[in-house]
Amino acid sequence: MKLHHIDGYIQTILLAEYPEKLMLLDGCCRVDVAVVENFITKQLQRPLTDLKLVVVTHMHPDHAGAATILRKLTGCKIATANIKGDWYHGFEGWLMHQTDMMLAKWVAKRKKQPKRNIWYSRKLTADLYLNSGDLIPQFEDWQALFTPGHTDRDLSLHHRPTNVVYVADLIVMVKGKLTSPFPIFYPNRYRASLQQIRALKPQSIILAHGGEITPSPKQYQELLDNAPTIPKTHWRAVKKQLAKTFID
Repeated sequence: MKLHHIDGYIQTILLAEYPEKLMLLDGCCRVDVAVVENFITKQLQRPLTDLKLVVVTHMHPDHAGAATILRKLTGCKIATANIKGDWYHGFEGWLMHQTDMMLAKWVAKRKKQPKRNIWYSRKLTADLYLNSGDLIPQFEDWQALFTPGHTDRDLSLHHRPTNVVYVADLIVMVKGKLTSPFPIFYPNRYRASLQQIRALKPQSIILAHGGEITPSPKQYQELLDNAPTIPKTHWRAVKKQLAKTFID
């Protein structure tokens, strides 16, 4: 297995290459479809149909945005966490979906990326639903780990032979420092997820935003110590800003 780190629109794209098949460790942004297509056909000189599986670790724009388009293009399957219901359900879900796309555009602007269409459906119909501990079908050297907190359905992917873990947005790198992502809907679950990854004693962890790192015991402890104890969500952030505005 060779793991390729590819620069995506606002995140790192992870593509696992095998002699007879390929797997994307996450669903990328909508605008990353062309990046993935070009890498497979031009860089690897392989047919698009070699892409057999796309994992969607959670439903944010840079992790789910390209999945259904890639399935139509390649015939691949989509795998995600076995959680009932849609993350973006109801009217509040619709609002959150719009907000998450705006946040993604803000990140793109900070990264000096051109304005692009990143719209994607807020509902996902997957082919495979993974429970924590499941080996990934066709790619049994990878194991799905349920690491919620950021959302209710976050997955990390553990490559057992090398003890490397892709943690998606469980941890992010901001200005050279490891920190928790925004939002955090479930702080207790988030802390448990951090402890689960630490207990694996991985050789390294791969972040969607920050590259491949090997956190020290001190860094793990700082993450736990600084992890929020109450939810950090879109609505709470808006209420806080409104309160500050009226007080000022």
